Amino acid sequence: MKSIASAPGKVILFGEHFVVHGLQAVLGAIDKHVTVTSSKIGDEIISIESILGNASIKNSTSIENVDKKFRPFVYIARKTLEKFENSGINIKIDSQIPSGVGLGSSSACCVAAAASVMNLFSKPSHEQILQMSINAEKTIFPNTSGADCNVCTYGGIITYDKKNGLKNLDKKFDLDMIIINSNLEHSTEHVVKRVEDFKEKNPKIFLSLCKEEEKLVQKSIESLENNDMTTLGKCMSQNQMYLEQLGVSNDKLLSIIESVETTSLGIKLTGAGDGGCLIMLVNPKLKESAINNLESNSHEYFSVKIDHGGVQIFN
Repeated sequence: MKSIASAPGKVILFGEHFVVHGLQAVLGAIDKHVTVTSSKIGDEIISIESILGNASIKNSTSIENVDKKFRPFVYIARKTLEKFENSGINIKIDSQIPSGVGLGSSSACCVAAAASVMNLFSKPSHEQILQMSINAEKTIFPNTSGADCNVCTYGGIITYDKKNGLKNLDKKFDLDMIIINSNLEHSTEHVVKRVEDFKEKNPKIFLSLCKEEEKLVQKSIESLENNDMTTLGKCMSQNQMYLEQLGVSNDKLLSIIESVETTSLGIKLTGAGDGGCLIMLVNPKLKESAINNLESNSHEYFSVKIDHGGVQIFN
């Protein structure tokens, strides 16, 4: 028996870095997916196949002794097997989402794997999938908020802040976006530390930026609800300026922005910054000219829209 499930990736539309310091962030699921196919095997082994490598791990192996990139899958398989039966599981991961560029590949992997593996034994609810995926992600990111896994599970657009937690925005927003990959590697840990250092050295400036970001996020939510893409795009570009002041952008990202901003409604980095990806909001009627501009500048890109389906189980 095989069980197949998929989950969407995500972008942070507003609030990255500021969310770490208590402000609200806006996240959206995107229609690029991770698909996981799992099946039972006779031996007491958790077998994993992925573009990042393959592994065959005994069920009894301590999670701390498992390579970090495989830990979530071992956790999911082990917890499921403990509940249902003593056997093994093969997990095959196929992804449309580049890893390590701020598009939620790890969260999408956790959600899709949780759905696929649990479905081998019993039809899981979305809440069960979400809880399993968050716990799995904690094996590599102990302080995860759960926001990424939530948006990958339920789809659509959500808001998140530390005080109020998660809120799903019910309306089915239709955003036409292009993601541009800078192909610059970055360390989320180092970039987060850089923002903390900026806050410590420039407390008044940081507080002022937080106040402006808070107003901007509220304006962006109103723009979404009013289907005002022009204002939403301006909010994105303004958010990019705040992120630049925090020191999480760089010359490569700025050069990409400058080369495409005439064909976009708004553009900003998404995720940690200092590399990774940019998201560009476009007018559907002018999308072809935006793509021509990207290609003339030899940028690596792909088009996305908001995914409203969330996690899907196919059999």
